[in-house]
Amino acid sequence: MNIIEVARMVEEVKKVFWPSSLAVFGPTTPKINTPQLTIMEPSTVYGVSKLAGERWCEYYHKRYNLDIRSIRYPGLISFKTEAGGGTTDYAVEIYYEAVKKKKYECFLSEDTALPLLFMPDAIKATIDLMEAKRSGLTVHSSYNLGGISLTPADLTKEIRKHIPDFAITYKPDFRQKIADSWPQSIDDSISRRDWGCKYEFDLPKITKIMLEEISKKIKRGKLK
Repeated sequence: MNIIEVARMVEEVKKVFWPSSLAVFGPTTPKINTPQLTIMEPSTVYGVSKLAGERWCEYYHKRYNLDIRSIRYPGLISFKTEAGGGTTDYAVEIYYEAVKKKKYECFLSEDTALPLLFMPDAIKATIDLMEAKRSGLTVHSSYNLGGISLTPADLTKEIRKHIPDFAITYKPDFRQKIADSWPQSIDDSISRRDWGCKYEFDLPKITKIMLEEISKKIKRGKLK
């Protein structure tokens, strides 16, 4: 609120970016190809906060003509930092544990599909949106970003192409219920139409880079 209030009052601020999340969706949201405009009843504090932010974005656009842009990020995969315990963070943990221990106990079931995206694609999407002409933008709450719909079983299969003896077990915890309330896949056709959203990295590319970069961190003594 402080940021958008300052942006409203200060002429030098031309654009504002605000990050949202797939957590804005909830158990009543259509789970397959979740559309841009749909039912949104988030069941987590995180999701409620993100949805509130989206509504402020649209309000300040309509009320004050503020150029504020936003993306609903799916789960993000990156080798830069280790996972922090979030629901989609298994997709980071699994690579670290595959390299370090060749085994992993997953806190989601093997067939839990969630939208995921490699960090370079997320960064590029953010820049592309911010550089897009304002006249072409039709969404002023937050744009869907679909990424790739993947399950723990999908990641395991790809990892085993590089580490054949990688072992995985499944022990779903409280995060399973959260994951079950989120979309399995997201329709980002509006993002593609309005500002040319597209992705470069598929699962084979992501897996190769993740395993290589994590191995380098271990060799450099950055990880134990």
